[in-house]
Amino acid sequence: MPRERGGGWLLPALLLLPPICAPALAVSVAAEDAKEQIERLVSQESEKSGKSNKINIELQEIVFVIQSQSNSFHSKRAEDLVRNILKQAEELGKELPRVLLIHQMDRHDGAWTILPLMHDFSASYGRNSSWIFFCEEDTRIQIVKLLETLRRFDKSKEWFLGKALYDEESTIIHHYAFAENPTIFKFPDFAAGWALSIPLVNKLANKLKSEPLKSDFTIDLKHEKGNGPHLTPVPEFCTDDLNAYKAVNCATMFSNFLPVCGDPVKKEDIFVAVKTCRKFHRDRIPIVKQTWEGEAAVVEYYSDYAETSIPTIDLGVPNTERGHCGKTFAILERFLNHSSSKTPWLVIVDDDTLISIFRLRKLLSCYDPNEPVFLGERYGYGLGTGGYSYITGGGGMVFSREAIQKLLASKCQCYSNDAPDDMVLGMCFSGLGIPITHCPLFHQARPMDYPKDYLAHQIPISFHKHWNIDPVKVYFTWLAPKMEDSFTEKKQRRIREDL
Repeated sequence: MPRERGGGWLLPALLLLPPICAPALAVSVAAEDAKEQIERLVSQESEKSGKSNKINIELQEIVFVIQSQSNSFHSKRAEDLVRNILKQAEELGKELPRVLLIHQMDRHDGAWTILPLMHDFSASYGRNSSWIFFCEEDTRIQIVKLLETLRRFDKSKEWFLGKALYDEESTIIHHYAFAENPTIFKFPDFAAGWALSIPLVNKLANKLKSEPLKSDFTIDLKHEKGNGPHLTPVPEFCTDDLNAYKAVNCATMFSNFLPVCGDPVKKEDIFVAVKTCRKFHRDRIPIVKQTWEGEAAVVEYYSDYAETSIPTIDLGVPNTERGHCGKTFAILERFLNHSSSKTPWLVIVDDDTLISIFRLRKLLSCYDPNEPVFLGERYGYGLGTGGYSYITGGGGMVFSREAIQKLLASKCQCYSNDAPDDMVLGMCFSGLGIPITHCPLFHQARPMDYPKDYLAHQIPISFHKHWNIDPVKVYFTWLAPKMEDSFTEKKQRRIREDL
């Protein structure tokens, strides 16, 4: 699978594929201290001639863009954030700002990659705005603090602002870029929010007219690079929780909890399919059995050789060195025709995928299995020229039964047994108008391949690859059920009640 390929974007750091399945908390900053801060600021400014207008002008000059998704769970999260932003603006007694949802810009198949939207942003807001501020569905914004932060930067200059991430070692997901010293390249953490000044937006829009996007693959959006201005780190763009002691200085925050949308789905409601082959029966399958297999109620191993001691099931599809499309579609057909019709979810993983079924059960409580859901870590192919998004297979692909029924009824299928299964699935679902749902808690690579600060605000669901690691240790360090999982869930429920 050519996942390691990537292309050159114009910014030296536009971030990871997001939007996200992140926490199911209302995005709210209407706590008493925040209200007092707003009231105090309004009072102070009203005493100074002309100053209150300055806040008004600045708020109107910010266009908020939420990196939203069309799935019902995610669209509701985004709508909650819109209401919160407008509520804060209303409490300031000022004109309401413009707030855009990326998933509603559906004439752009690759809108989530941001750069295809630059022309529209420039044409619509290039003369009457100063900043485009991007954030995720679960980013929490303190409007007053955001205004104070943006005032420090000359809006007539080209600015690319965000919370800086960097790789400590060169990594495959970033194409081994900056191999001699990967720490020199800073890229933004989308969860903290990030901002482009309008002069930079206009410059990018003009450059894209003469130099159209050429990247085949979009792997880690926040890192896709080019020859634009470097990221300016902004300490007020944070991923700390609202209740953290450092939050008082933050213009943005981000919750790191798994969604809590009711009780976790039952073990029996998730059918887990493991793709393997005979040559990996002895080294990879034992790792699965030592780690996450016990979390699942129903697991089947699909191979090119039936071995009763595991056991594996031979689907009659020869093993291929790459792609595995024929095997994956045979698994989909088997699930639809031979599993219980009451089982709403199918998860397909590789034999070197490490996954937390315990956490996945919590996550799936937020999704409606009666909708066509295709969930995991999102990549893109040819999105600058009308391509499609897809769920990368190594981190795990989650399907609702409804999605599989629509897929197989469409007759969309592999063009060969060794075609890249995840990309063919993305192409098929794109043709059906069924959106790919991204969740950054699934990972195509190993923990060491991601910035520590990025993983610090996650409760991961999966990692992939056994290369140069102890996979059992990785599982028990990062993914195994722990006491804090229960504590975190209770804490989040209390916060939700408070909101």
